Amino acid sequence: MTDEENMQIITAIDRMIEFARRAKKNNRTVGLVPTMGYLHAGHMSLMHRAKKECDAVVVSIFVNPAQFAPGEDFEKYPRDTERDKRLMEKEGVEVVFMPSIGEMYPEGNSTCVSPEGDFAKSLCGASRPGHFKGVTTVVAKLFNIVAPDKAYFGQKDAQQAVVVKRMVRDLNMPIEIRVMPTAREKDGLAMSSRNTHLSGDLRRQALGLFRSLELAKKMVSRGEISSGHVKEEMRKILSEEKDVKVDYVEIRDADDLSPIAEVKSNTLIAVAAVVGTTRLIDNIIIS
Repeated sequence: MTDEENMQIITAIDRMIEFARRAKKNNRTVGLVPTMGYLHAGHMSLMHRAKKECDAVVVSIFVNPAQFAPGEDFEKYPRDTERDKRLMEKEGVEVVFMPSIGEMYPEGNSTCVSPEGDFAKSLCGASRPGHFKGVTTVVAKLFNIVAPDKAYFGQKDAQQAVVVKRMVRDLNMPIEIRVMPTAREKDGLAMSSRNTHLSGDLRRQALGLFRSLELAKKMVSRGEISSGHVKEEMRKILSEEKDVKVDYVEIRDADDLSPIAEVKSNTLIAVAAVVGTTRLIDNIIIS
């Protein structure tokens, strides 16, 4: 952050574009951390890394309706703008981009980015049709508006990171995608804004996702390579929790998300489940 400026709150696209142009003119590198707000330590770790690697850090806060299907938790998604602002200012964020829905999707808006292929239509893409179309559309818009040199994502959203990397490659966007390790609570639960919906026994049951991944890691370290066997044992762990409904347990290549029969280097082991009414995801990469 420059000495003469405090953290800027920008809501208009034209003002955000002007900031980006001025930064480029002054040979400043820009790092973007796209978020939907209700920030936690995982988001803050992305900002911290961006600040280390870039001259200016821009954080976007936008709960994107295009990536929520009818009946999903768009209206219930947690929001606390004032708290978010305090956290970002403490982290040294230079600009917060907080557009309205009407600003990002004006009346008559009809163009979108639609990723094709199994990498986008399997896993979360299978249970949430249209989700990654919404993700890639809003991320492409943010990239065009902010013009970052680097953009920062968390490993917890592993499929999202793969989809965004593919979009950047396929559309020749001159942006480096940085994927940072999953931030976890002390007991291992992957940090998520949706964790606020968990309380009491549901919070305890949510740890089943982490325990299933820890079991998979232990099995592989002991020499187990059968994807089928690892998944079977993971499902046993998850089935012990009465309020956990498994969406998927999958073992995939970490780069292209293709199914693999045997665990090898660079393997993604991923799980998604609904705990009570809250959908959670988690994963590890075997390296």
